[in-house]
Amino acid sequence: MFNKTVFIPPELPIYPLRRQIVFPHASFPLLVQEQGMSPVEAALAGEHLLGLVPVLSDEKTRGLHEFNHIGTACRITQIFRFPEGGAKVMLEGLVRIQLLSALRKTPYVTATVKVLSDPPTRGPIADALTQSVKALLKVALAYGRPLAADLAKLLNQISEPGELADLVAVYLTLDYADQQRLLDILQPLERLKEIYLLLTAEVQKLQLQGEVQSEVAKRIGRNQKEYLLREQLKQIQSELGDDDPQQAELNKLRRTLEEAGLPEEVATVADRELERLARINSSSPEYTVARTYLECLGNLPWNRSSEDILDIHRAQEILNEDHYNLTEVKERILEFLAVHSLKKSLKGPILCLVGPPGVGKTSLGRSIARAMGRKFIRISLGGMKDEAEIRGHRRTYIGAMPGRIIQEISRAGTRNPVFMLDEVDKIGQDFRGDPASALLEVLDPEQNDTFTDHYLDVHFDLSEVLFITTANVMDPVPAPLRDRMEVLRLSGYSDQEKQQIVRNYLLPKQIEANGLREHPLDFEDAAIYKMIREYTREAGVRAIDRRMAAVCRKVAREITQGAPERRCITAEDVQTLLGPRRYYLDVAAEEDRVGVATGLAWTETGGDIIFIEASRMVGRKELWLTGSLGEVMRESARTALSYVRGHCGEFNIETDFFEQSDLHIHVPAGAIPKDGPSAGVAIATALVSLLTGCPARRKVALTGELTLSGRILPIGGVKEKVLAAHRAGATTVLLPASNADHLRDIDETIRGELRLVLVSSMKEVLSEALVELPEVKMRYHPGDRPLFPSNASP
Repeated sequence: MFNKTVFIPPELPIYPLRRQIVFPHASFPLLVQEQGMSPVEAALAGEHLLGLVPVLSDEKTRGLHEFNHIGTACRITQIFRFPEGGAKVMLEGLVRIQLLSALRKTPYVTATVKVLSDPPTRGPIADALTQSVKALLKVALAYGRPLAADLAKLLNQISEPGELADLVAVYLTLDYADQQRLLDILQPLERLKEIYLLLTAEVQKLQLQGEVQSEVAKRIGRNQKEYLLREQLKQIQSELGDDDPQQAELNKLRRTLEEAGLPEEVATVADRELERLARINSSSPEYTVARTYLECLGNLPWNRSSEDILDIHRAQEILNEDHYNLTEVKERILEFLAVHSLKKSLKGPILCLVGPPGVGKTSLGRSIARAMGRKFIRISLGGMKDEAEIRGHRRTYIGAMPGRIIQEISRAGTRNPVFMLDEVDKIGQDFRGDPASALLEVLDPEQNDTFTDHYLDVHFDLSEVLFITTANVMDPVPAPLRDRMEVLRLSGYSDQEKQQIVRNYLLPKQIEANGLREHPLDFEDAAIYKMIREYTREAGVRAIDRRMAAVCRKVAREITQGAPERRCITAEDVQTLLGPRRYYLDVAAEEDRVGVATGLAWTETGGDIIFIEASRMVGRKELWLTGSLGEVMRESARTALSYVRGHCGEFNIETDFFEQSDLHIHVPAGAIPKDGPSAGVAIATALVSLLTGCPARRKVALTGELTLSGRILPIGGVKEKVLAAHRAGATTVLLPASNADHLRDIDETIRGELRLVLVSSMKEVLSEALVELPEVKMRYHPGDRPLFPSNASP
């Protein structure tokens, strides 16, 4: 036992304890960092006495209010200093202390303290509680709870309840909150009662652990007994000619593989795996891996195909029934069926449907499968980053499984489904591989007849699968993958086409979906056009579908509330039900302005109009380009400026207009990235309008790539751009003459409502785009060098 007659001075240096409790009557080490050595050094300079008090927060202490009110006075018995600073200090707990007031706060806390000695406790209750705690300690030792020999001897000699409670608290593995609660209990008998309860819980936990260990030992013995009995049962069944469960499972697997019609190469692998499986104990993890692999082989449709419906007229009726227009895609499917009817053995094509959202790419895949009488499979590739999603995991990995291609074909149960790979332009890649590269083998008709999944590790024929991929844009698709696919472009719909789709497809669907079958509802054409033009702005029909659904829901609500039933929705009803219009005709709402030209752009959501603004200010021959323009579009702007400077005399523009000026070209909206060469004509038109003061016609939409000599080169996305101009209210569209063949893709109704002008030079563009042409003459200033004609060289 420790010396109880040590004198504790009224003032002590205080060392803050964080997440640690020190009890009296116990020896313990304390690791002190270099910055915390100040109170230790002060104690060593005096009587080696130090106060250890828990702090209430982990932050730096600034006063006594951050300390617990009870701590422990300790004596430093040894100190081992570290070369890098700090020390290991051996301490001996003496007695509880109470902090009264702080005498110093820096560099360490010194406080006046009050010694809280345990009062003498005698009596039958104290004796009985002491004996009970010692008995519980012996039980804990019996269950294997470790206790140092010197500590066990010391505990037997202690008769004071308070001292016994403090030593047992050190022995128990208590959490911080329980330790602090015991430190704050000043009455020895109450402290020992708390220890008795905690020790009882510890003994009960040790008893439960002992029972669990005993049960585990019994179970291990029982498993060994079961193994011996099973071996004896096998021998008995062998003598009687009966199969054991494992053998029955193997026979079932063998029958499944025989019925699957495996190719010779695959059958050899399956037989080898079956022989290996027969030698593996059924309780081994390897048994489950091998059995799952064989089940996967047996479930694949090696020779099961669905019979194609080769009736061309019926297939055409189904395609027209499900989708309006989309002539190019429908013709390609009918061509495939026609060739298939003449040649039975035919590899499936690899089609890629490219178009803005909402034009029916995904639903077209289902329609194609229905028209051909095939199963339909769809997986989304958007955000896929793991190559194993396509090619599977090797069987050496835990939890390995085939890739999505093999999994979906196995579920379909046929080797020639229509397989749609959705959002092929949104595949990602990271350290786990590149799924787009894994698709190269899948989507190559010359290779996919020997497709090898990493999990199967045998060839599987995908050549009869009709693969259809979808994308909004083809730019993100790697060139090798793009080369393997036959790209079919689905342009946006005109207002007339949308009206037909709404009346023939969307309206019946929404009437059925909203329970209006018994309450027939019709829409006037004017109401449909109003919804299309004033409540949607898209290339597809998703938004108009949502607007139709909203109208049907409101009508259903009116019916259930007993309001007069609507039989036909008029244009006035649309505004009543859907509220104020959301979109306006961008071009029609504006007036002709100087330096502002109407351009046309192609985006992944279809065509769109852009307003190109040009401004001139005093400066130093700088060209400012804003509006999130890509590098190609920036080059188009520089080309347009060079063309205007080289031909300024033809447009009555001063030859030195750029000497003391800056030009600023802006393309709203600034937050949307823009790129491409087709804005060159519109930029040049805006510059000529600015420099001549001639307003540009707002309702004339322009597109085309401009060269330095003033020629207009062809562009892409003609149909999408023309539809965007029509939606925006333009009356005239200027297109490169080289794109004349693309006009046949535009609906006749659109061609009747728009004036489509083919241009081959910038002069033709300006004659249509500007309100009035500037006088064509040359103006020279004295000292200016003459400008060369556009077809000459200096």
